[in-house]
Amino acid sequence: MENIVIQGGVPLVGSVESSGAKNAALPLLAAAILADGAVTFHRIPHLNDISTMTKLLAWQGADVSYDDRNRLTIDTRAANKPEAPYELVKTMRASSLVLGPLLVRFGEARVSLPGGCAIGARPIDLHLKALEVMGAEITVEHGDVIAKATHGLKGGYIFFEQVTVTGTENIMMAAVLADGETILDNAAREPEVVNLADSLRALGAKIEGDGTGTITIQGVSSISGGDIYTIADRIETATYLAAGLITGGDVTVTKTDAKYLDAFLAKAKESGAEVEVGDDFIRCAAPHGLKAVNIHTMPHPGFPTDLQAQFMAMMCVAEGTSLISETIFENRFMHVQELIRMGADIQLDGHTAVVKGVAKLSAAPVMATDLRASASLVLAGAAAEGETVISRVYHIDRGYERIEEKMRCLGAKIERHYVS
Repeated sequence: MENIVIQGGVPLVGSVESSGAKNAALPLLAAAILADGAVTFHRIPHLNDISTMTKLLAWQGADVSYDDRNRLTIDTRAANKPEAPYELVKTMRASSLVLGPLLVRFGEARVSLPGGCAIGARPIDLHLKALEVMGAEITVEHGDVIAKATHGLKGGYIFFEQVTVTGTENIMMAAVLADGETILDNAAREPEVVNLADSLRALGAKIEGDGTGTITIQGVSSISGGDIYTIADRIETATYLAAGLITGGDVTVTKTDAKYLDAFLAKAKESGAEVEVGDDFIRCAAPHGLKAVNIHTMPHPGFPTDLQAQFMAMMCVAEGTSLISETIFENRFMHVQELIRMGADIQLDGHTAVVKGVAKLSAAPVMATDLRASASLVLAGAAAEGETVISRVYHIDRGYERIEEKMRCLGAKIERHYVS
């Protein structure tokens, strides 16, 4: 077992480089199943979820090679197992992303229902309904989705009853090799969806409308191999900017893109932060402290649910009272009790947290409950007086590359301890 130990109370100052986005990389890797040739992915972060996906592809028969420059090459032409068994994917929500690609390529797929963070229901049923519209026959047995498309997938009109990022990505990939035109209505507009569409187009897919609520895909007979580039991780970027803000510091994140973070930066400015944006960097500082502001999580371009916990940590030491409403996942307030252990003043009212800012947080032993909750505890620990010990940190390794090293670049006193 591993713990992260932080000696807090020091303003964080300095610069760190953004990694490639996990939430972009995972669907990109799944898209390799579609390619008739080797695909080289650039700026792939070294993360547990990435390792899980590559192990899955290798188990299916793909040739997978990773170098020390964050480049990953995958050739799935020899793959012959259209499956994703539970033992390989039980720790990763994104396992459902291989369902569409496997089904359209092999005409069948058996994919275990995904695991990952316990933050609430994720609408895999929306994926299944969409594939049924495209001609798939689907059953669920013993925790596995079993899909068959005996006569291949056909294009069709898909209306998502609610916005789903992985659903949009999954069906978009399936539609690339399906027969005819597929229209995705009420599609997700996240930057990671656009990155996937850009990448598929580079390999020969015909996709239009990504970044809007309606995406149109014209099926093609095949797509080629090639080079694919992962966008910067906007959630990681904002997490390190928040680390500077919560500690009253001054942090710059480089090799990133501010256009992915309009909602977060707007709220940071509203809270009193100094924000400077360049072509490939963002700087945030809070020399005079923070003021309470309200946030309401929404699909992109709204405030990201993946930044709710980190922003809540900031509001714990802001002047005034903030209301934080979570509309995406019903169980995404599990970090609240841990923040309260550190002296935060938070009351829950349904899907809204009422956060009254306190003068300072105090160190305490806390437990990570999911990926983004663990990041909020790292931020709180950096701001708190004394030594904070965070357990169950395997969650954080699913989404943050070299977090201790990057935090130390900003002046944090942080270490990982291995305990029996």
